[in-house]
Amino acid sequence: MEQPLLQINQVTISARKEGQWLPIVKDSDFVLHQNEILGIVGESGSGKSVTSLAVMGLLPNGILQVTKGAILFEGKDIAALPQKELQKMRGNAIGMIFQEPMSSLNPSLKCGYQVAEILKQHTKLSAAQIKTEVLSLFEKVKLPEPEKIYNRYPHEISGGQKQRVMIAMAIACKPKILIADEPTTALDVTVQKEIILLLKELQRETGMSIIFISHDLSLVSEIADRVLVMYRGEIVEQGNAESIFNNPQHLYTKALINSRPSLDVRLKRLPTIHDYLAGTVTKAEVTPQQRQAEHSKLYAQAPLLEVINVEKEYVSSAGLFGKDIKFKAVNDVSFTIYEGETLGLVGESGCGKSTLGNAILQLDKPTAGTIKYRGTDLSQLSAKQIRELRKEIQIIFQDPYSSLNPRLTVGRAIMEPMQVHKLYKNDRERKAKTLEILNRVGLGAEHFNRYPHEFSGGQRQRIGIARTIALQPKLIVCDESVSALDISVQAQVLNLLNELKENFGFTYIFISHDLAVVKYMSDQVVVMNKGRIEEMNEADALYEHPQKEYTKKLIAAIPGR
Repeated sequence: MEQPLLQINQVTISARKEGQWLPIVKDSDFVLHQNEILGIVGESGSGKSVTSLAVMGLLPNGILQVTKGAILFEGKDIAALPQKELQKMRGNAIGMIFQEPMSSLNPSLKCGYQVAEILKQHTKLSAAQIKTEVLSLFEKVKLPEPEKIYNRYPHEISGGQKQRVMIAMAIACKPKILIADEPTTALDVTVQKEIILLLKELQRETGMSIIFISHDLSLVSEIADRVLVMYRGEIVEQGNAESIFNNPQHLYTKALINSRPSLDVRLKRLPTIHDYLAGTVTKAEVTPQQRQAEHSKLYAQAPLLEVINVEKEYVSSAGLFGKDIKFKAVNDVSFTIYEGETLGLVGESGCGKSTLGNAILQLDKPTAGTIKYRGTDLSQLSAKQIRELRKEIQIIFQDPYSSLNPRLTVGRAIMEPMQVHKLYKNDRERKAKTLEILNRVGLGAEHFNRYPHEFSGGQRQRIGIARTIALQPKLIVCDESVSALDISVQAQVLNLLNELKENFGFTYIFISHDLAVVKYMSDQVVVMNKGRIEEMNEADALYEHPQKEYTKKLIAAIPGR
């Protein structure tokens, strides 16, 4: 039997803390064969990315190190290689695609130049040959108009295109191993599907081996031959993709599969990893009859919000003598939302979802059409009235970290909007209310005086939700508010949003590119494409019987379908 390309032999990776080395990846043991795709699954902090950095010899000196075991690439121990040999190996024998292309690409250099640099470093090709090779790589990764993209800066191309440039860079020297670390996390389902198919095609063509890292097990099942599942620094299960996905043995693996909303069954509450590990999983379903009765009540009321023929046009100047270019980000959009309803808004990046959300919030006023809240035309309100309205219409942002002030403790951040809107008599009452809200979102009094950087991503999202509900709004716009979260944390946050909706009668506009999540959360779904409404229907009916080709394409791209 041939020797594996890569062997991880009983590897422990430790982090330096207060003068001690504490293990964060324990006794990791696996192999990667030639011409194989290995999926590594687990949530943030499970040790996936740290393991991949160790394989690249990129562990930060003095902070992380391999304290036990060996990482063998073609029989050579990576940890024992001198720096010069490691540099020769990186990009040449082992390539890597990082999670966030925008922060991995240099914003001040053109895309073509950045890929050419790799070839300049590792090959003896002439400048003309390098350019030809880069254009050929751009064609291989299916970038449209390679010549144009060669001369563009990263900010001038889309997220999916940036990820393709990163893939071109990673495969430029025809590496034997390609490590793809969460390469599709921030991408639309359709772009995600394209990237997965592209990686599979490249692997077939070149025969390279791929380590595909993700927190999404259903996504990994679409690409991997074998899968290993990591939890808290340990490998808890490994085997071929089919058996792991269809017959998981470990409770954690079962939880990862079942925490994701199902497209076939509508559960009252999503099971979380804690539920599985504590043995408290309940699988109560919402029947079609219950849902119908609920909808009959909802739609018998007067509408809370009416969006009527709304348009948002942007004009970009083409210089001194050029003609201004007009672009309609939102084009003739109409829908109605009722108190206590969740309206899902889906579509690919650039379809106008967030622009429409901003128009409803009056953060970016529409250029045409009417938005009525409780029968009042929002465009007729004065600045003072709009400020008062902010209390009733709130937003939960996509990135909780950048929407929280790092200098304010969490308690102060939640109290701040209460002070602005003069809620409650004094700070003592506001603090009592804040502690109550923290409790409602699954945090405690001990978190009041902590700062945002002291929390995990899921906890920060809970703080963002706490800050939003502090004003007791009627309508909440959730703009991609769970897209950056691990599967099980996402399940906790979705359960929390539904529970708050039940208890406080909130109304949600739920904006996301994750169709499984939107179906689970929504009463009605609006599908947007290029600024227009492509299709609109009750959530279950829309997924079961999509009418438009665009909707069918979006649904077909959902991982694990």
